Amino acid sequence: MCPQMHFMLLSLRRSLEITNVISGHLEYRVLSGVMMKIAVVGATGQTGQQLVNQALQQGHCVTALVRNPAKLTLTHENLKVVEADIFSEDSLKLHFKGQDAVLSCLGFPISFLHGVTGYTQSMKAALNAMREVKVNRIITMTSWYTDPNSGSNSSYFIRFMLLPMIRSVLNNMYEMENLLKQTEDINWTVVRPPGLKNTPTTANEFLTHEGYYVPDENGAPIGQSVSRGDVARFMLSLLNNNAWMKKAVAIATK
Repeated sequence: MCPQMHFMLLSLRRSLEITNVISGHLEYRVLSGVMMKIAVVGATGQTGQQLVNQALQQGHCVTALVRNPAKLTLTHENLKVVEADIFSEDSLKLHFKGQDAVLSCLGFPISFLHGVTGYTQSMKAALNAMREVKVNRIITMTSWYTDPNSGSNSSYFIRFMLLPMIRSVLNNMYEMENLLKQTEDINWTVVRPPGLKNTPTTANEFLTHEGYYVPDENGAPIGQSVSRGDVARFMLSLLNNNAWMKKAVAIATK
C-alpha cells in the first residue's frame, strides 16, 4: 500500500469512528471516493502522460506499464514505473495484481499494407491477465467513427480524406470494441473521443452519447477535437461512476 493511501484510510477510519452514524449507502459513496490503485497502459503516450499526472494529483497510486521506462521521466511517491510487454498475459498479470482498475491509452500507428492488430492483441492479453489476478475493471480509449458506417454525417474532409487515411487504426479499434462487448465477466468502458489536441485541460462540461460520435439536434457531429487532458479527466471520472459500465461512450466538451 502506498504511503498516501495508508494515511487516507486511517483518516477515513477515524472519521467513521467519530460520526458512527453513516448509513450503508453513504458509506459506499465515501469509500468510493478514496484513492485507488490503478495500472496505466500506454503511459508514455501524450494522453497517457496526462492521465498519469492527473491520477497522481487526485491521490491515486499509479503503476505505469511501459516498454521503455526511460521515456517516463515523471517521479512521484505514488508512482511506480515498470517495464512490461503489453502483448504478454504473463508480463501484464505481474503488474495488474492488487490493482483496483486498469486504464489503457494505447495507440498504434497506421498500417496500409498489413493492417493494425495491436488493439485486439493487447486487449486479449490484458483481459486474460485481469482474470488471472481477479481485477475486473478496465477503461480504454478508442475514437469517434470506429464503425465504418458511422462517418456519413461528418464533414467532407473527415469523411473522404481523414477517415480513409486512418481506417486501418479505426478498424482494429472497432474489433477491440466488439471483443469487449462479448466480455461478460469484466466491467469495461470504452471512451470514444474525437480528434485529440495538445491544449490545456479544461473544466468544461462533457457532452456524451452512446454511439460513434456526439450528435447535435440535427444528427451532425458536435465539434471535431478535444484536449487530451480532458480525455484523461473523463476516464478518471469513471473510476467512481457506474453510468457507462459495459458501454462505449462518445465524448466532447462544451
